[in-house]
Amino acid sequence: MNSFGPPESESPLPLPATPAPAGLTASPEADPRKAAQIAALFRNDGSETDRQALPRSGAMGRIFGRVIVFAVLLSIVVGGSWAAAKYSGLFDEKAAVKQMTHKVERGDLVITVTQKGNVESAANIEIRCLVAGGGIIKDIVTDGTIVKEGDQLVELDSAAIDEQILQQRIGYEKARAIRDQAKNDLEAAKIALREYVEGTFKKEVQIVDGQITIAEENLRSAQNTLLYTERMFRKAYVTPLQLEAQQFAVKRAQLELDTAKTAKRVLEEFTYLKMKNDLETQVATAGAKASSEQTAFELEESKLKRLETQKLNCLIAAPQNGMVVYANDSGGSRFGGSSDRPKIEEGATVREGQVILRVPDLRQMQVRVTVHESKVESLKAGMPASIRIQNRKLTGYVTFIANQPESTSMFSANVKEYAAFVRVDGEQHDLKPGMTAEVEILVDEKKGVLTVPVQCIVEQAGRLYAWRETPQGFEKTEIKLGTGDDRKVEVISGLSENDVVLQNPPERSEGNFATSPGSRSQFGAGPRGTKPSGEAPSGGAPSDGAPAANGATPGSGAGQGGPAGSRPSGGRSMDVMSFDKDGDGKVSRAEAPEQMQAFFDRMDGDADGFISAAEAAAARARRASQGGAPGGVPGGGGPGT
Repeated sequence: MNSFGPPESESPLPLPATPAPAGLTASPEADPRKAAQIAALFRNDGSETDRQALPRSGAMGRIFGRVIVFAVLLSIVVGGSWAAAKYSGLFDEKAAVKQMTHKVERGDLVITVTQKGNVESAANIEIRCLVAGGGIIKDIVTDGTIVKEGDQLVELDSAAIDEQILQQRIGYEKARAIRDQAKNDLEAAKIALREYVEGTFKKEVQIVDGQITIAEENLRSAQNTLLYTERMFRKAYVTPLQLEAQQFAVKRAQLELDTAKTAKRVLEEFTYLKMKNDLETQVATAGAKASSEQTAFELEESKLKRLETQKLNCLIAAPQNGMVVYANDSGGSRFGGSSDRPKIEEGATVREGQVILRVPDLRQMQVRVTVHESKVESLKAGMPASIRIQNRKLTGYVTFIANQPESTSMFSANVKEYAAFVRVDGEQHDLKPGMTAEVEILVDEKKGVLTVPVQCIVEQAGRLYAWRETPQGFEKTEIKLGTGDDRKVEVISGLSENDVVLQNPPERSEGNFATSPGSRSQFGAGPRGTKPSGEAPSGGAPSDGAPAANGATPGSGAGQGGPAGSRPSGGRSMDVMSFDKDGDGKVSRAEAPEQMQAFFDRMDGDADGFISAAEAAAARARRASQGGAPGGVPGGGGPGT
């Protein structure tokens, strides 16, 4: 029994009449043998007797028969699909065109920038790592815990700091001992100076004064004795020898007096100054050393205090009541994906100054979003915003826009995004940091303006066009646009209300819109003596009948080595009137590009300094009559239609 075929009680469905495959006789009655083969080929009971009934020479017949069945089924499916599409109007050209048009209407244009971001507090108390060189988190409170002021939040590993404190204490004690010795030396030097000035010097002066007094007394005594001896010598009581001895005694006493006076003068004028200066120098040296040792001691003391402070900084307490949040800022690895391991956790290494925790003020909340560089210029501080957080709709305003782009990964290095902060209005007690929010910032809003979808606009040759429906068909119309967003744009001129424009219009029309008239000027004039292909060198513009730069005559069509009849590579047609920048219907010499300056006077028929539309048409006609390209530029490079 065939599980996919009809029941045995039912007769099989009749097969459609199909032409006999090639190689089989069209009339089974004419060849009974082949008729049996065909009958066996289309039987579906799968019996062994039927398969054996076919001779080996009928294998090709079985293949062709199955192909015919498949072709019949395929034709039925395709035909049915085509009929359904036709009767449903899918291939109705008028309906298709109707679906691809848009009716210009007046309405309100609301320009917004929508981005997703994360909720955060606008007033966070940041808890940073204050340990020099960073540290390792030994213990940390659970993220989101409600704490009270003074509760311990983080404990950093302080083993290395404890060892440094022990070593620093040794240096601190040595510096203190050296400082104390230097102070004692300074005091001793000061005492020595005072001792000499107020004691030793005065004592030496007194000794010298005593010697002078004794010498003066000895001198007077010797002089008196000499006078007495001289009187006795005159009376012949004293011999001449005794007189000479007494005279010598007077001289000796005088020498002793002079020596004593000289000793006093040396003491006062030289010895005193020398000793005082020496002692003062010793005092200054001892003072400098004492000051240096004091500075060294203070340095060692500050190091010790700093290490002790760092040890205290290893224990971080809550500065106020609130909820603590890990400072795991949104960021990614160098490959662009977010890191699997959080930056803040037990055992993680934090650098000096890194934010570990935040204690947010939940009464002041904001949303941080990143805006693409193409939209960030339209944002200003103070713009209103609509904020959607889960199922809640809130309001807010832009408070700050970053001046520098956010850091990007290696896979999005060319994407520049700027951070913007949107403050949430009012106090929101049930918002939590880290929630996902969608922010819509109102950039501009206009009432009752003409708008069209952006898919109706085409930019060609630096101008904007739309295809407006007319009785003769769709006509290309130049338009001017105002502000807009990614969906709609304001129409300033060129279209009217109730006009029907074509959506997704063709990008080319008559083959004249692929080349911008300023395509050359954006690259500059180039080195002197060089010109783009198809233009004459700077030595002068060729006349209508002069050879072109490549040796081909104008209009010959054999420029740039191309075959006869082909246009030169530099001979693209351009619309002269497209250079009418001020919209006065004429092209002045100042408005004309550089490639038109050489033949501007030939096109200016009335020599008024302007090229009108009629003069441009005459130049095209004159160029066409010479057998060249329909452009006013010699060599086929001039403006055309």
